[in-house]
Amino acid sequence: MSAASVSRRRIGLSAAAVAAAGAVTNAFGYLVPVLGARRLGAGDLGALATVLAIAAIAAVPGTGLQIAVAVHRARRPGARTGPAGWLTAAACTGTVALLAPVAGAVLDLPPAVVLLLAVYTGAAVLSGRWLGELQGDERFLRLALGMAVLAAGRYAGLIAGLLLGAGLTGSVLLGTAVAVLVPPVLAVLTPAPATASGHPGVTARQVVTACSATLAMLVVSYADVILARDLLPAATSGAYAVGTVLTKGALWAPQVVTVLALPRLAQGSGRALAVAAGLVTGCGTALVAASWLAGGLAFRLAGGGDYVGLGRYAPVFAATGALYALLFVLVNAQVAAGARWPSVPLWAGTVALVVLTRWLVPHTLPAIMWSAAGTAALALALTAALTARGTRNARPPGGGRSPGDSGTTI
Repeated sequence: MSAASVSRRRIGLSAAAVAAAGAVTNAFGYLVPVLGARRLGAGDLGALATVLAIAAIAAVPGTGLQIAVAVHRARRPGARTGPAGWLTAAACTGTVALLAPVAGAVLDLPPAVVLLLAVYTGAAVLSGRWLGELQGDERFLRLALGMAVLAAGRYAGLIAGLLLGAGLTGSVLLGTAVAVLVPPVLAVLTPAPATASGHPGVTARQVVTACSATLAMLVVSYADVILARDLLPAATSGAYAVGTVLTKGALWAPQVVTVLALPRLAQGSGRALAVAAGLVTGCGTALVAASWLAGGLAFRLAGGGDYVGLGRYAPVFAATGALYALLFVLVNAQVAAGARWPSVPLWAGTVALVVLTRWLVPHTLPAIMWSAAGTAALALALTAALTARGTRNARPPGGGRSPGDSGTTI
């Protein structure tokens, strides 16, 4: 078997493993609220939804930490991570813990639950350190296993508590007990580099930049859902939420490409960026075409028979997700290249969307839908311009492998 065939087989296996791990994470995340609806009363169910929302937002720095560590290790093989992981986790834990005194009055949550959630969040964020090392070292099969371990650690305890009838506090307690086991497992799963380098650890600036970009990506891609809930009648906002299922599907379907490409982007590989952008564009084009041909079926699958009549809007929702998917590739390329403010186009797009939908267009489903699509296109154009300028001015990163070296190239 030729080297090229071996490389393609390795890439395919890595992609399948990472995609499967992502599917496991989504399945676990979906199962918790479904079980909660069947095992908890209305009050505790609302509290559980609040807990899950806080956990999702507070865990965003974990993804940013993973990206920062992966870029650092890809550019400087064998480099130590340093205290960045512990400091990021401590900051997130402390921030959530500060909610405890006001949780009862504002969020209607028992303070004990918030304190447990703080520990739960810290464990999830800290896990990003080892996932980043695996990603940066291009150990994608171990990365997929680590992602599955993190998913199980984040949700298995909660699921067990709900199944056992432990109630809200008991389920969060059991979930936290399982979550704190994840970092030690990932530490064992992550092999030490064969030769340690003398490079410094990940800096606070690298982590903050990656976290800001990750948070901005989350905010801009969900802003239209929040605005629709605020500006549209209840029934119409529900229909809009069904449409955004197609947006999220087109957005997250090709994310495995970004995961595999990031180490090579950090090494300055223009080919990696071109291939990743091409694959994501191809995936988005196929999804938009499918939604155009079978929009009614897409809405039926996403929300049921009551929404089949909205099928004509399916290609626009899918196109918005496809644009964001390509945008996220370019933002990750900016982070990998060490850009100082890669999140600026995303925050600018969010502000533009708020201004547009609140004061400049009618408060209707089509107007907000098209505004979201326009925002995605605008943010993509700005980021593409910044990426092109950075590529022209870039110098090959020092201390890392050459873009032409053999390995898992994408």
